[in-house]
This record gives sequence, C-alpha cells and structure tokens, in this order.
Amino acid sequence: MSGREDDEALAGSAVAALVGQLELTPKPGLPDPRDLRAGVTRRDLRALRWSAKALAPGLAAMAAAARRDGGATPALRAELGSIGRCAEHTVGLTGGGHRGALWVLGLLVAAAALDRRATGPEVTATAKRIAAHADRRAPRRPSRGSTVSVKYGAAGARGEARAGFPHVRGALEALTAVRSAGAPEPCARLDALLTIMSTLQDTELLYTAGPHGLRHVQAGARGVLEAGGTATEAGRAGLAALDDDLHARGWSPRGSGALLAGALFVDALPVPPL
Repeated sequence: MSGREDDEALAGSAVAALVGQLELTPKPGLPDPRDLRAGVTRRDLRALRWSAKALAPGLAAMAAAARRDGGATPALRAELGSIGRCAEHTVGLTGGGHRGALWVLGLLVAAAALDRRATGPEVTATAKRIAAHADRRAPRRPSRGSTVSVKYGAAGARGEARAGFPHVRGALEALTAVRSAGAPEPCARLDALLTIMSTLQDTELLYTAGPHGLRHVQAGARGVLEAGGTATEAGRAGLAALDDDLHARGWSPRGSGALLAGALFVDALPVPPL
C-alpha cells in the first residue's frame, strides 16, 4: 500500500468510527437512529452522517502531514491545526457538526500515521506528545469550550489530549471487558460511552447545564454501569431512564460522543504481526 493509500485508509477508518458512534442506539442525549428528523436532539442524524464523510479529506491530509514530518514536533502540531480549521470550514458547508470529533480523531489519526505498528495506549501516548505543543497559528479568540474550561476549571478538549486521552483509554478497557464477558457489541459500545460519561468534565454539559447538571449526568451514567451495564435488564432500564431524563432536559453529552468515536477508531486499528 502506498503512503497516500495508507493515509486515505486511516481517514476512512476514522470516518467509519464516527459513523459507528452516530448509528449506536440508544445513546442518552445524543443523536441516534431513533431521532432521524432531530425532533429531540436538534441534530439531524442524516445530516450528521453526511457531514461526517466530509471529514475524510482533512483527516487524510493530517495523516500525510504526520507521515512527512515523521515525529511529534511543533511544526506538525501547527500543520494539523491549519488543516483542522480548513476541514471544519468544509464540514460547515455540508451542515456542520463534529468539531469535537475532528479534534479527537485528527490527533489520533496523526499519531497512528507516525507509527503504523502502534495500537491502543501507544497511539494515545503519541497523540499526547503532539498535543503538548502549542498551535502557533491558532486564532487568538477563545472558543466556547476553552471559555467554559477556564470558568469551571475543567480540562476540556485540549486538556484531554494533553493527558493522553484518558477517557479513550478507559473506553477501550470497557470495550475489552464487556466483550470478554460475552455481551453483544452494541452493549460493549454503550458501556464504553457510559464509562466516558461517568467521569468526563464535558464542557458542552457544563455550558448548558452547569456543574450540578454535569454531576447529575455523571451519576446517571455510573448508575447504569453499577446496575450491571446495558447487557443486563436492570442496566437497560437505567439507560432508558437516563435517556428520557436527558432528552427531557435538553442536555447532550457531545464530548463523550466524540471520545467514543476516538476509542472506536483506535480499537479498529489492525494489530501488527508478531
């Protein structure tokens, strides 16, 4: 496989992970196939699926940049930022969305491109080294997420990346554990999402619901897991109650959805031969 084909394969895998996250159901407070017309979440699932595919060229360009640079350098970080802003504009033309997923997947795709034999924690560790550098070309105006992070002392998307994506790693562990217990794949993915939700300081939730609302959502996610997870009758009942609650309140844990997409991408990376 040529370098370009490899870049496109990584981008395609990342888009497939994002679409897989979108298709997973029932996701509490997040768009899924039950809400095609966005009657509750205000995000049209069909438009989100379409705009997810618009990420592919930008993600392939990020993989190519990493392959050319060959290391987690300040220059690579700046180039990824520039590509990301162009990709965000392109996605906006197709309906928007996925800003958080673009940040997560962009760093993980670049990390995977730097070492095609790396998997799991090795990929997140490389992404951490990339994210440690400042983006010299980034606009000086603060984003909503960064403003919320400063206000509430939350790590935010940047802090998550600079910590090596601990919630992606936690989701990967949850996927492995639930699969090993013999549960169906949708249950493994839902439990991975709830694992993220149970501890993530989601800036979207902080913006819409404040610290009390964030703690309420975290407690709800923990409750489902403590009931046995979504493969159990009690866990499914807890998930349904949490889903109804978040939809009624209009709260959406979008940061958790983006990180689940990142975990599904890393999970799908081929295991290198011994």
